Amino acid sequence: MKDKVRVKGQLSVYLQWPLILSVLLIIATMVLGAVNLKAAAVMSAFTFLYILIALWIYLYQRKSVLAGLVEFSSEYAWIQKQLLYEMIQPYAIADDKGRLLWMNQSFAELLGVDHHSRKSLIALFPGVTKELLDQKEEEISIHTEYDNRNYRMDLKWVALKDASALAISLGKEFTEERLLSIYLADETEVLHYKKEINNQKMVAGLIYLDNYDEALESVEEVRRSLLTALIDRKINKYISAMSGIVKKLEKDKYFFAIKQQYVERIQEDRFAILEDVKTVNIGNDMAVTLSIGLGMNGESYSQNYDFARVSIDMALGRGGDQAVIKDGEKIQYFGGKAQQMEKSTRVKARVKAHALRELMESKDRLLIMGHKLADIDSFGAALGIYRIATALNKKAHIVINDVTTSVKPMMDRFLGNPDYPEDLFLNGSKAAELVDANTILVVVDVNRPSITDSPALLKMVKSIVVLDHHRQSSEIIDNAVLSYVEPYASSACEMVAEVLQYIADGIRIKPAEADAMYAGIVIDTHNFTNQTGVRTFEAAAFLRRNGADVTRVRKLFRDNMAEYRAKAEAVRLAEVYRNEFAISTCPAEGLASPTIVGAQAANDLLEINGIKASVVLTEYNHVIYASARSIDEVNVQVMMEHLGGGGHRAVAGAQLEGVTIDQAKAMVKKVIDEMLEKGDVS
Repeated sequence: MKDKVRVKGQLSVYLQWPLILSVLLIIATMVLGAVNLKAAAVMSAFTFLYILIALWIYLYQRKSVLAGLVEFSSEYAWIQKQLLYEMIQPYAIADDKGRLLWMNQSFAELLGVDHHSRKSLIALFPGVTKELLDQKEEEISIHTEYDNRNYRMDLKWVALKDASALAISLGKEFTEERLLSIYLADETEVLHYKKEINNQKMVAGLIYLDNYDEALESVEEVRRSLLTALIDRKINKYISAMSGIVKKLEKDKYFFAIKQQYVERIQEDRFAILEDVKTVNIGNDMAVTLSIGLGMNGESYSQNYDFARVSIDMALGRGGDQAVIKDGEKIQYFGGKAQQMEKSTRVKARVKAHALRELMESKDRLLIMGHKLADIDSFGAALGIYRIATALNKKAHIVINDVTTSVKPMMDRFLGNPDYPEDLFLNGSKAAELVDANTILVVVDVNRPSITDSPALLKMVKSIVVLDHHRQSSEIIDNAVLSYVEPYASSACEMVAEVLQYIADGIRIKPAEADAMYAGIVIDTHNFTNQTGVRTFEAAAFLRRNGADVTRVRKLFRDNMAEYRAKAEAVRLAEVYRNEFAISTCPAEGLASPTIVGAQAANDLLEINGIKASVVLTEYNHVIYASARSIDEVNVQVMMEHLGGGGHRAVAGAQLEGVTIDQAKAMVKKVIDEMLEKGDVS
């Protein structure tokens, strides 16, 4: 350490200024002497006196000046320390482990401890973790809680060279390489008022009666008004309990508005009105079911209403008897436990058929596409649309990339057949080369863009038509000019068979095409035992009249020995979870299409008494394929949606990437536990 204090910078120049001025006065005296010697002599006396005084001040009073500066500096540091200590904002300093080294008065009062306390930030605040401190980022801002109040904590790392001045101000010595400065801002009231503002926002809602006409027809005419009145009363009572308003738009449609603060409550009771309205019984054979759509957190009331319309469309598209909430971009589903009732009328099929014909007549080329790893339902529906195109004298191609073993026997009947063009089947890249302004794309048996056989075509073609029987999810083909999605239909082939009967007169289906469509219905309904209605049998009868051969179809889809053994092994390895759910793994070795075998094994597991749902996992090309099946008590679509998949109530699936079979099993079990806890299983 040096004994003398060195003066540097501007202060050094300031102290040397009298000496500099002395030199200037000497020069001025010399110039004055050239003009007048007497005046120069007088000036010399004054200059000499000034130099003596300047030297005395610089040499003998310098220490006094420095002492004054040191005293001022110490007083300034003390004031700075007091200001920091008495600062209203809570402020503290911690080491790199999060242990408090110093805190001001506000910080100590907030914690309710002495300002010499050495507690750890990790122990005091739940938002501060060891991993957070290890990041060593220059500035970190987190939201945390302490003593039932909310705080924003700003953390800033300070290097040791910067901390030296801080140490002087605080009167403390710090030995750590880096120090952590902590600022706390109480945001309890701000968050409270933000919550109040959110709670007061308007939520728009729509309620539709799914089966109003069918329920009325099942009750005596004199009691129909009573049934309607009881339903109105339950809906009005439910909305009034939330201080909301409800307006009946049509005989089976209602609009309501509630405050956002009640949304959490109705989510917790999982829209009790869905089950409550089913208890209305005055002799009606059919229980009334509702669909509810809510829109919230839009930029305006009108946008909330638009969200509600999107929600109700999704609820109806997923089969009804459920509620859908659209919260900005986020979509939530509730309910959907009831079996979807088949519509007896074919009016919608006829309207969609005429709309499809108008679209097809306005274009020159037709591309038909199903989902990845197409099954026979997707293949048969594509052939049905191909027959419509040829009847309208339009050039058509079926887009299919990977041919599974279930499709290959049927596809072989068309390859090399002189009745069909050589370019009937194209892969995605070749189909993309044919796209132009006069191309229309018909998507069958799928409504999720990510699992279509060639997703790129959806962006290339402007005119898109969707025909599907799977329930819709939040991921939909949103640029379709015509969408015909009916979850009550057993299969896409059933829907196309109905469209064939209305789109034009005199369309004749060839036997090979009728076989493919009939096979699609048989496979998807598991031999007419799953999701089969009156219209399913009518479609099958139509195909039978057009040449479908039951025996020929049965022979085409018999299993080979390796597939049968794999299916039997999947059944043998099945684990019964929670006494009601069968979970198994299907071996894929030696199988051309193991995912098809896995789906068949899932169907077979439902034949076991007491099993409500089955899930079979199959590993194929480093992806885990989950096939889920149920009869009527479990909505496997909801189950698979938790895993990123979808489908419809009784038949669904998902694809899991980056996980092992054991991890996939654990994920399935977790979803089952959550569904049981929430009451999503009948």
